[in-house]
Order: sequence, then C-alpha cells, then structure tokens
Amino acid sequence: MIGGGRRFGFILGVLAGAILALALSALVRELRGDDFEDLSLSEQARAVIEANYFEQVPPEELERSSVRGMVRELRREYKDRFSHYFDPEALEEFETSTSGSFSGVGLTVSEVPRGLRVASVFPDTPAARAKLREGDVITAVDGESIAGESSDISTAKIKGPPGTEVTLRIIPADGGEPREVTLERARVRIPAAAGRMLRRGGVPIAYVRYATFSQGSHGELRDEIERLRNRGARGLILDLRGNGGGLLNEAVLSASLFVEEGEIVSTEARSRGRKTYDAVGDALEPQPMVVLTNRDTASAAEILASAIQAHDLGPVVGTRTYGKGTFQEVIHLPAGGALDLTVGEYFTAAGVSLAGKGIKPDVRAADDPATPRDEALAVAVRELRAQL
Repeated sequence: MIGGGRRFGFILGVLAGAILALALSALVRELRGDDFEDLSLSEQARAVIEANYFEQVPPEELERSSVRGMVRELRREYKDRFSHYFDPEALEEFETSTSGSFSGVGLTVSEVPRGLRVASVFPDTPAARAKLREGDVITAVDGESIAGESSDISTAKIKGPPGTEVTLRIIPADGGEPREVTLERARVRIPAAAGRMLRRGGVPIAYVRYATFSQGSHGELRDEIERLRNRGARGLILDLRGNGGGLLNEAVLSASLFVEEGEIVSTEARSRGRKTYDAVGDALEPQPMVVLTNRDTASAAEILASAIQAHDLGPVVGTRTYGKGTFQEVIHLPAGGALDLTVGEYFTAAGVSLAGKGIKPDVRAADDPATPRDEALAVAVRELRAQL
C-alpha cells in the first residue's frame, strides 16, 4: 500500500506538471499575438503572473515590486546601503515631512539594519524628556517595523504636526529589554552650531558642537567660533559627533572656514564625471584645533573632518566615522514615486574614498554613555593643550 501510494502520488505530480505545461504553452501562444517574445523578461514575468497567479494582483503593485527588486539587487550587488525606492505614498510622506510645516522629537539618527540608531538627543525636547539616549536603536514607529527602511522615510514617519503623538519601539543602548515610548511631537529648534567656553588649567578653550549642514549653517559656525575667540579662546574643539551630514555646498563652505586654499573634496559620478571643490577663501585666522568624531559622524561631516585632517590643521580625536562616502539624488519617476539613488562617490582632499571605511582618527577615544563624564572630550582637551 505504501508503495502504491507513492506511485499514485508520483503519477499525480507528473499529470499536474503536464497540465501546467500545457496551460503555460497555451498562454504563451495566446500572448505571442501581442509580441510576447519581444517583451522584456520582467514584462513577460508580469504577464504570466497577471494571467495565472492564484490571487489577483494589482498591476501597479507588480510594477512597484519590480522596482523594489531592482533597487534591492543594486544594494546587494554593490554593497550600497543608501539607494531606496519611494513609492508614491512614501514619497508624499517624505516631502511633507521636509516642507517645514511638520515637527519632530529632537533627535539626530543614523541608518542601521535594524532601523535608526540615536546619534544625539537635544536638551529640552520630547526625546530628552522620554529619556532616550545616544546608542538606542529605534526599530518600529507606531507599531510598524522600520528595519531595512530608508532613513529618509523612517524619520518622516517620526515627524508630524506639533501636538500629535508617535510611538517608538526602542532597544536600549545598554542591551536591556525593548520598550515602547510614546512622545508628543513639538516644534524643535536645533541650532546648527552651539558653543561654550571651557577652562582647563586656566586656559580658555572654545568648544563648538556642529549638529547639521543645513542651508546657512557655515555662517552659524563662523559666528560661534568668532564669539568665543573674542572672549579670549586660545584654541578650538570642533565636535562633529552625531552629525549625520547635509548639504555638500555647506560642507565646502564650512571647511573653507579653516582651509584658506586648496582642495576640500572631489566627487565622481558616471553620468557627470569628476568635479573638484576647492576652498573659497576668507578663512578664519589659524588657531590650534581638534576635531571630535564618532561612528555617527557621516557624509558632509566626514568631508569637513577629512579636509581638516588632510591639510594638517588639527588631529581627529574619537572613533572611526560612519563611512558614507557616496551621495544620492532623489529622482522623481513620472509613473509615480521616486528613486533615492546613489549617483556618485566622494573623495577626500587626500584622494581617498570613505565609502565603507570612514575616517580613522589620529587619536582614538570613545565616550562611555553610562558615565556622566565625557571621556572623549577629555582626550580632545588634552590633545589641544599639547598644541598650546
């Protein structure tokens, strides 16, 4: 009986296969009237799925899935962490969140496979009041996983009208149990540059935290440095920890505050060739300086740090940076949605690509978030005092 059952099952399998082959052959013959053989592979597959799949799939969903598959393959084949497809709904959400009419919770973040890692938390914000910490990982927004999602889309989901709520699933930096945190969004004014005077051993030192490369941010940075110099600062610690970057032109203008002449960065794109960006002049008077970095120092912040390092203007202290190294462009698709596509690569003034490697610090120092003391800053102060 067992043998007979196996034989019967095998015969059924052969018959099913034969029937399927005949059905597909009939389909192909039917489609050949519409030049089936002249269609591309993806178009042929879509036609077969639309005609035969056991569930009816909307054509637009098949198209989106095809595009997602293309981008997913690019990410896998070329180790590209930054290209994404925005379907029409995601694109609308992203553009609305960057229109200036929405607000957030007071975080800077960097994209990681599990979601978003908290790079910094600004004081007196919803995130600070909820006790979010640097190194925490956000894995879900309002109950939906953001693993593997573009940081642009993930952060757009966190933003929203002031007074509305958003629930985040957090994996604590110390490895504790995941927790759900509900925050009320608010308008958050995050200064691009914020400075204060440090005094160590009687020596006045300018400490400036540079948070983002938004339009006009280089002017804020210059103002803060000059303000502290006018108060007698004899050196500068430029803190780029948690700075995820921003506009390329602001990176060049910010680096030009320190580099009087010479190359800041170059870019190379298959469709645009190579372009070199030089210092624009009118740099600040040279003064001893140190640059602080960590793993969340990325993109435009890496351009600034690498320019200072390449022109021997001061050591980089901290940990290896993120290694962004590439730049993207959001290209709208007339059929709907957009591609956030990697279109080129950055090279430092020393001609080095940072992609996947980041900047290696001259002096390694890591802060321990579990202690009230900023250990990396202490090392930066020591290195700066050695120059004075």
